[in-house]
Amino acid sequence: MKKITVLLVIACLLTVFSCKEEKTAKSPSQMQQVMAVHDEVMPKMSKLGQLVGKLKPIADSLGMDSPQGKAMRDLQDANKSMMDWMQGIGKRFDADEIMKGKALTEEKQNWLDKEEEKVNAVKEEINSSIANAEALLNAAN
Repeated sequence: MKKITVLLVIACLLTVFSCKEEKTAKSPSQMQQVMAVHDEVMPKMSKLGQLVGKLKPIADSLGMDSPQGKAMRDLQDANKSMMDWMQGIGKRFDADEIMKGKALTEEKQNWLDKEEEKVNAVKEEINSSIANAEALLNAAN
């Protein structure tokens, strides 16, 4: 009888632990992946503003057609792209769909596919505009 009880306890523990592993091993949803890209680049938004502030006096003295002027506009465009993307996703999806994984309709799933492409493009735009601006500022020093 003791052996059966011990075996049942072990079986129950194995079942509990295997269920937990299955949950934690679950891959993130597409919405979670999209929001992870957003969360990765959102902290860089303040960097965009700082770089614009550093480039503006140089662009003002050299002209807006200078590489510094173009870099400043690229930073501003990247900022606008992020703001537009956030506004757009907020209009298309409700908080439960974004934050809680609420199931999406087929139409919204198609939208999410497009939003994933957009947020990846925004990420590239932000990262490249920052890299270009930093390179120009470092070359000037």
